[in-house]
Amino acid sequence: MTDTTDTHSDPAAEAVAASIPERCPVSDLATDYDMFDPEYLKDPFSAWAELRDTCPIAHTERYGGSWLPTKYDDLQAMAKMVPVLSSKSPLVIDMPQELAKEDGSGYNAAAPISADPPEQNWTRRALLPHFTPKTIAPQTEYTQQLCHNLIDGFIDKGGCDAAVDYAQQIPPRIIAHKLGVDAGMVDDFIEWVRGVLELGLQQPELRAKYRDIIRSFFAAEVADRRANPKDDLITALCQTEVDGEFLPDEVVIGMCNLQLVAGIDTTWSSIGSALWHFAGHDDDRRRMVDADDDLWGTAIEELLRFYAPVTMARNAAEDVEYGGVEFKMGDKILMNFPGANHDPDHFEDAHEVQLDRQRNRHVAFGIGIHRCAGSNLARMEMDVALRTWFERIPEFTLTDPDAVTWAGGQVRGPRILPVTFG
Repeated sequence: MTDTTDTHSDPAAEAVAASIPERCPVSDLATDYDMFDPEYLKDPFSAWAELRDTCPIAHTERYGGSWLPTKYDDLQAMAKMVPVLSSKSPLVIDMPQELAKEDGSGYNAAAPISADPPEQNWTRRALLPHFTPKTIAPQTEYTQQLCHNLIDGFIDKGGCDAAVDYAQQIPPRIIAHKLGVDAGMVDDFIEWVRGVLELGLQQPELRAKYRDIIRSFFAAEVADRRANPKDDLITALCQTEVDGEFLPDEVVIGMCNLQLVAGIDTTWSSIGSALWHFAGHDDDRRRMVDADDDLWGTAIEELLRFYAPVTMARNAAEDVEYGGVEFKMGDKILMNFPGANHDPDHFEDAHEVQLDRQRNRHVAFGIGIHRCAGSNLARMEMDVALRTWFERIPEFTLTDPDAVTWAGGQVRGPRILPVTFG
């Protein structure tokens, strides 16, 4: 067995962390939670459980201020409060006004997820046909081969970083393949997405930089497809009509931006969290080695429930009261879907991973009209990635549990995940 204790460092994350002032300790979760606190990132479940019993809709002044609901029913209700709770700025930390940038088109940057009706309605209708089970199915074989190729690159080494070398590599290549862009840019895509959704959350200038890079990249791709149509998603969106007119370039660019930013970090975090779970829970790992399709089906849904990665945000468009809390116009409300998935009022033994859980109405993909349009693609990637891993590497453990690092804020998932095979 090969020693894999010499794990990856993360220079980009370390540089950002070094530039952020030392954070004050959390004094009271109900009034001072910190979604970037290292202890919260490792174990948010305990924080949510405490808040459900004492203050189910918590508040903090950190990062510009926000509210954090923790109950399933509250999340369900808030998701329906459209457009009073607006989706136009779904990031958990708003961009400072001086760095906010409008293109003058009147359209927003990532419709439909960052749009309110009526724009949300027609942009979602335009996007959904490209993410049905039928349209996703042709991607399965490509995903299987990709996973095998990745594993070929490290299986003989006796271990790997399951986040960096595997989970992180899969969604960018699938998205690149579907969009029809250069798969050789995968490392760039990873850097850009981390710059927007992870490292950039606490560094607004960094977020603005990568936002502009992504939009410029897709502006050029859209212009190319208008002139040179191909068999890919960008071309299909360019040729989509709404009310007899083709989608404007700005809308297509925004949709492509959404595919890259929302379709990469979220799915690699889910895959990585699942591998972290199995590497640290031998009984569950052994159970999946010879699992049938039924167990794989429930296991995927349970892992999505328990390790749901995504927290979106809403902004109060006016003063509104809910559950005894007064949201003032401009207040940010975090759509804590991961917390809702751990509500014991809706999930029996919610604190446990039960791979064969039968009743599982989780909200890992969101709720209501803004539910993730790419859920079929994400499920397929996660299913193929885990099945292929278990086919090739049925025995694996955490090399050093203390070496695992987690990202949080918008998307929670392992970023460094050293495992040893055999």
